[in-house]
Amino acid sequence: MTDISEVLETNRMIVEENLDVRTITMGVSLLDTCGSSVDAICRRIREKLLKYARKLVATGEEIERDFGVPIINKRISVTPAAVVGASCCRKASDFVKIARTMDAAAKELGVNFIGGYSAILSKGMTDADRLFFDSIPAALAATSRVCSSVNVGSTKSGIDMDAVRLMGEKVVETARRTPNSIGCAKLVALCNAPDDNPFMAGAFHGISEGEAVINVGVSGPGVVNHVLKSIRGADFETLCETIKRTAFKITRVGQLVAQEASRRLGVPFGIIDLSLAPTPAVGDSVADILREIGLEQPGAPGTTAALALLNDQVKKGGVMASSYVGGLSGAFIPVSEDRGMIAAVEAGALSIEKLEAMTCVCSVGLDMIAVPGDTSAATIAGIIADEAAIGMVNQKTTAVRIIPVKGGKVGDMVEFGGLLGHAPVMEVSKFSCEAMIGRRGRIPAPIHSFRN
Repeated sequence: MTDISEVLETNRMIVEENLDVRTITMGVSLLDTCGSSVDAICRRIREKLLKYARKLVATGEEIERDFGVPIINKRISVTPAAVVGASCCRKASDFVKIARTMDAAAKELGVNFIGGYSAILSKGMTDADRLFFDSIPAALAATSRVCSSVNVGSTKSGIDMDAVRLMGEKVVETARRTPNSIGCAKLVALCNAPDDNPFMAGAFHGISEGEAVINVGVSGPGVVNHVLKSIRGADFETLCETIKRTAFKITRVGQLVAQEASRRLGVPFGIIDLSLAPTPAVGDSVADILREIGLEQPGAPGTTAALALLNDQVKKGGVMASSYVGGLSGAFIPVSEDRGMIAAVEAGALSIEKLEAMTCVCSVGLDMIAVPGDTSAATIAGIIADEAAIGMVNQKTTAVRIIPVKGGKVGDMVEFGGLLGHAPVMEVSKFSCEAMIGRRGRIPAPIHSFRN
């Protein structure tokens, strides 16, 4: 039986502490759209998306009104485009047609973003994969709602360093071809990418998934920060228990929304991603949680330990609230989307190297990092390789979403708008890794990957 105090507590979380459901993401399989011509594939993609997602936005808005829970984004993820287009795409512009079709469908349906302009690599590339790579900058320049991702490695297969090198080149080209380098905010390199992630830009509908599915991403760093203020100075046991209990409550809200969306849309419920995803809003910051734990600034000694504690307790609380937890699930540390992280960079407490150390224990990796516009493709590839290595060795998902800002210098502030916020341009190492990135082939899987 629901206690009235629980209802009032949830209402307070929504009204005062920025609790929301960050996204309802419908995954749609496009495997059955493959055909002998690009035009035929594009026609089938549009028909398939309209068939399943026509009521997605309206249903999300109805649930918001009926339950009083803000649902910030309604999104779609699809089967990786490199797979869908492999049967008939003979040039990069063929893949761009698919991106345009995805974008037009997203606009028609009213969703915020559509993910899945993606390729899943870790051991080698097909000819179609290479064409897909070539298409990425043009596709992101020609669309506004399409998000692109490339998985470049896995614990089981190693890291495809040819894909890493190409990814560095495409990030630089995308920055050059899109206004304010904004295309790079919709482009991410991953290692161990999950099939069911509802968060952009890395969302895609994995080939292991069914025909269609509803995945929900919850948030709530403001809620966690608020409750920690009430136990300031408590011991670690109390601290951990408080975070865990709060994560449970947050996840239950997401579970309710996910089940209701699944019922109303007639699409199976997939997973809850219980990540603490910050926004530029005041009081909705993971960095503020780290300060409340006891750090003067994120980046101070003890930061990695505090983040590890937070991430672990969020997961422990979430798995008790839902039988189907997936995606990324933990704490995000994007710079541009978190006012507290921006303040830490401006104070000199956070560097890219310290952020990289923190990614060993958080949900994803280097996210929404602005760097000088003259940063080389090799340097960006080296940063991607470092994050992929962390993911590969530690059997976790890691990612890099990095933005070489055209004309940007260290210390400049670049505005992206909306949930993407703004970001300080951060310094990168002046030392070169070009000779390493120029090597061909792949880094083999670690010894502990042999589990059979």
